[in-house]
Amino acid sequence: MVLTTGQLIQWKQEGRAIVTLTAWDYGIARLLDEAGVDIILVGDSLAMVALGHSTTLPVTLDEMLHHAAAVRRGVKRSLVVCDLPFLSYQESTSQAIHSAGRVLKETGVGAVKLEGGHPAIVETVAQLTTIGIPVMGHVGLTPQSVHRLGYRQQGKSETDAERILAEAIALSQAGAFAIVLEHIPANLAAQITAKIPIPTIGIGAGPDCDGQVLVSADLLGLSSKKPPFAKAYVNLQEVITKAVREYAMEVRDRQFPPSNSS
Repeated sequence: MVLTTGQLIQWKQEGRAIVTLTAWDYGIARLLDEAGVDIILVGDSLAMVALGHSTTLPVTLDEMLHHAAAVRRGVKRSLVVCDLPFLSYQESTSQAIHSAGRVLKETGVGAVKLEGGHPAIVETVAQLTTIGIPVMGHVGLTPQSVHRLGYRQQGKSETDAERILAEAIALSQAGAFAIVLEHIPANLAAQITAKIPIPTIGIGAGPDCDGQVLVSADLLGLSSKKPPFAKAYVNLQEVITKAVREYAMEVRDRQFPPSNSS
């Protein structure tokens, strides 16, 4: 049975940590689900790790739908959440409802995620949740704002910290079921986590969040450059390159397939 947003909120109350990773295709999603990951995020980071872009901005809603549907087909238990990509929800509330509705109708995922916490976004979250579309928020470093914020840590000044805290509270009050806290000071993340009744999912935000998320390409050692707060648990670039070179050598030396194979 698929994990629900209500269960995640209950887990926060129980102090149970929430495991989140990203996926971009059926095969990765199936492995993450079988390994017991709680939330699988079809993040717009796939623009970089799967499509070769330098930022998340170029990925389209149709591309996100394509990947989210593939991920959902690989999942039996995890809650699948899909990012709304840049300019698929910022123009108006009606645009956001249309985009989020397409995501749920066409892919079968359980929720959408959108970035930011300024009043227009908070109002959008309130409208989406009112009509029954579960929403995960995202504050701190928001990659869709890369041209304004860059990739530097957010919330270091008192003013910025107060703003991010206020955004998280507003998103929670608007009906979001969880909020990603990205690349903010650990003490700020701990403060937000203590202040709001919904789970916080940290990425580069210290150990006191209710859960943690990483881009799976970073965890698996598939990224050409990972952020400083990520950890590679294996180097699949090395493993894959070695296997491919061995295969290529055997083909060129006429060793594969073996002569006695049918």
